[in-house]
Amino acid sequence: MLLMMMMMIILMMMMTMMMMRRRKRGMMMMMVMMMILMVMMVVVLVMMIMMMMMIMMMMIMMMMVRMMMMMMMMMMMMMMMVMMMMMMMMMMMMMMMMMMIMMMMMMMIMRRRRRMRMRRKRRRMMMMVMMMMMMMMMMMMMVMMMMMMMIMIMMMMMMMMRRRRRRRRRRKRMMMMMMMMMMMMMMMMMLMMMMMVMMMMMMIMMMMMMMMMMMMMMMMMIMMMMMMMMMMMMMMMMMMMMMMVMMVIMMMMMMMMMMMMMMMMMMMMMMMMMMMMMIMMMMMMMMMMMMMMMMMMMMMMMMMMMMMMMLMMMLMMMMMMMIMMMPMMLMIMLLLLLLLLMMMMMMMMMMMICLLQKITHKKVKNNSQLLFRIRILVLSSCNHLEPMLQMFNPS
Repeated sequence: MLLMMMMMIILMMMMTMMMMRRRKRGMMMMMVMMMILMVMMVVVLVMMIMMMMMIMMMMIMMMMVRMMMMMMMMMMMMMMMVMMMMMMMMMMMMMMMMMMIMMMMMMMIMRRRRRMRMRRKRRRMMMMVMMMMMMMMMMMMMVMMMMMMMIMIMMMMMMMMRRRRRRRRRRKRMMMMMMMMMMMMMMMMMLMMMMMVMMMMMMIMMMMMMMMMMMMMMMMMIMMMMMMMMMMMMMMMMMMMMMMVMMVIMMMMMMMMMMMMMMMMMMMMMMMMMMMMMIMMMMMMMMMMMMMMMMMMMMMMMMMMMMMMMLMMMLMMMMMMMIMMMPMMLMIMLLLLLLLLMMMMMMMMMMMICLLQKITHKKVKNNSQLLFRIRILVLSSCNHLEPMLQMFNPS
């Protein structure tokens, strides 16, 4: 915690330095600092959670019920403290990020255009930034709400515990339920934090990209960046929503709790990995697009990514459904999945056509012509793809 505070102070100093003179270098240093800070936060949180889980496990084993209750109370308080602190820090960072984005936008606009066009662009930029801020705030609010909900549930559980003191067996079962709940909450919190960190990483990556492209960038590109950021935010929101839904479901399905939880964790981790991969891919694509300046392709990529995300969500949900054996829901999910796959195929086709047009520098008029082009391309590159292209054959 101390280290974190120190880091924050250094960050503030850097902010002032940046404002004063060396803008770019200050910016970069701040990025690095933020990265480190994020990682540290997550580490601290995870360590705390692990420690508490260990102690709780021990207590379960030793069946110290009274002690356990005390521990839980203490733990909740501690967790809440840490969470609130982290939330505050996150808020601060978000604000700083927003300020930086605004500053950069202003700089870019000032440098490029005269006063005539400036106002309109500035207004648009302002709108963008405001939107992003709103998103951030919404996310924060959601997290806070979730925490409050958790505390409420915990308190209610405690109350129930107090009422039924005489019946031992029930009490034990209640304890177990409580434990499950606690674990769940912790996992959720961890996931939330991961989300936050990922968001920050994305923001930082975007910023880095902006810095790199400062020399050759047009306003269009910045807009694209903003769009991408928005998309990321949306993704995050979606994931959060999913988590909430899952949490409710889990509360309902107390018997299958442990198994479910393992599944959940695995899935979430996988999701995270996938997200990261996708983001990396997007970055790569961005770089490539900068070389080629294919706006259309870029949009396609984004759409593809969105589809992928949706697909992953669907899969996840399907897993959940399978665990809970809801055939109807499963059917619906399957249908949705199919739809998504179809869409993805369409996208692929479109991208292919687009690429072909770009390579051959001619508009493709009809199907046979397209087939011909593809065939020429393929034969020039690799022969073994030929049978696959028979699918496109109109005859």
